[in-house]
Amino acid sequence: MSLGTLYVTEQIRSLTPKAIVEYFKLDVKLSDKDSAYEKSFPLNKIPAFIGPKGFRLTEVIAISVYLINLADSKSPLLGKNAAEYAQILKWLSFANMELLPKEASVFRPLKGLVPYNKKQIDEGNAFLVKVNSVFEERLANFTYLVGERLTLADIFAATTYVRGFDNLYGEEWRKEHPSITRWFKTVIASPYLKEYLGDYKFIAKPIEYVPPKKEKKKETTPAAATKKEAAPKAAAAAAAQEEDEPAPAPKPKHPLEALGKPKAPLDEWKRVYSNEETRETAIPWFWENQYNPEEWSLWKVDYKYNDELTLTFMSNNLVGGFFNRLSASTKYMFGCMVVYGENNNNGITGAFLVRGQDYAPAFDVAPDWESYEFTKLDASKPEVKDFVDNMFAWDKPVDVNGEKREIADGKVFK
Repeated sequence: MSLGTLYVTEQIRSLTPKAIVEYFKLDVKLSDKDSAYEKSFPLNKIPAFIGPKGFRLTEVIAISVYLINLADSKSPLLGKNAAEYAQILKWLSFANMELLPKEASVFRPLKGLVPYNKKQIDEGNAFLVKVNSVFEERLANFTYLVGERLTLADIFAATTYVRGFDNLYGEEWRKEHPSITRWFKTVIASPYLKEYLGDYKFIAKPIEYVPPKKEKKKETTPAAATKKEAAPKAAAAAAAQEEDEPAPAPKPKHPLEALGKPKAPLDEWKRVYSNEETRETAIPWFWENQYNPEEWSLWKVDYKYNDELTLTFMSNNLVGGFFNRLSASTKYMFGCMVVYGENNNNGITGAFLVRGQDYAPAFDVAPDWESYEFTKLDASKPEVKDFVDNMFAWDKPVDVNGEKREIADGKVFK
C-alpha cells in the first residue's frame, strides 16, 4: 500500500522532503499539483503531503520529520536523544524563518522579481550578517549543526543556503565565512543531496541591481530648435535616398488582438467598477452585462511561494510590481489580487477576467508570470462565483484550506 503522495515543485523548500523520499526509497509518489492537491490545499503551500485515510500535512519541517519516521523512527537524522532532537528542531526553524525569507527579500528585488527597494535590501543584508554569524560561530566549533554527525538540520539548512550561494555569496563572502562554506560543501556531497547538488557551481560575485533604462529627455536648447527645423528637410532627403528600401515592419500586435472586439467592451465594466458600489451595483452588473463565457474566461491566480513572504505590505508591493509588468495586457483583462493573513504568515490570491480561453497570452507579458499558479474557474458553481465576488469586493475573509483568513490588503488591475 502506498504511503501517500508528496507534492513538490522546483521551489527550494521541496528539496529536503524529496531527497528523503528518494534516499530511503519510500513508497511515496512525487507529484506536481493536481485536482486532489487543489481540493486539499487551497492555501497553495508547497511541499504538501496526502497519506492514507485523508491524512494531510503542510509545512516542510513537519513533512520532513514525518517522512523520516516512516522510513526509520530511530534514524540518526533525528538525533540520538531528546536534547539533540530539540536542537535539530531549533536549527530547522531558524533556517526556515530567519535565513531563507531574508535571503529572498534581498535577491528577489536585485533580480527584478519584485520592485526594487534599497532600504529593504540594506535592512535584509544587515539582518543576514547577524544570521550568518550565528551559523559561522557554531560551525567553527562543530562539524555539523548538532554535534559531530549529519542530521536533518544540516540537510534542510544547507538547502536554504542554496539561494544565498546562487545569488549573494561570492568569493569574498566565502573567504569571510570559511566554516559555513566548508559545511555547505560537505552536506551537499552527502548521499542525501549529492544527486541534486553534487555538481554545484559557486558564483564569483554577488548579483547586482541593474536599473531599467530611462528614456532620454527631449532637448529644449536652441540647438534642439534648429534640429527641429531641419528635421523635415532631413526626412525628405532620407526618403529620397531610401525610396527603394522596404518599409520597416509594423509593430507586432498583442496576440489577443486577433480575437477581435468583444460584444461588451471591458472599459465599460472598469468604469462601473470604479464608480459604483461594489457589492450593490458593480458585481451584479458584471454578471449580467460583462461576463460572457464564450468571449471571456475567469482565472484564480495564486502566488506560488507564499511560504517565502514576510510582511504584508511587502507582499502587496510584490503584487503592485506584477501589475506594473502586466500593463501591456490592460486592454484584455481585469483582476483583483489580495494579501490575506498577517506578517510572516500571509498569502496572495486573486481572480482575473481574461479575454479568450487561455491565460498565457495575457500574462506572459510580465517576466515574473511563472511565479503564479493559474486555475480556470467555472462560474456556474456557486462557490466559484462567491470567490470571484469576494476578490472584487474584499469585504469578507478568504477561505483558505477550510480556514477563514482576513484580507490585509490588495490591488486592482484595470
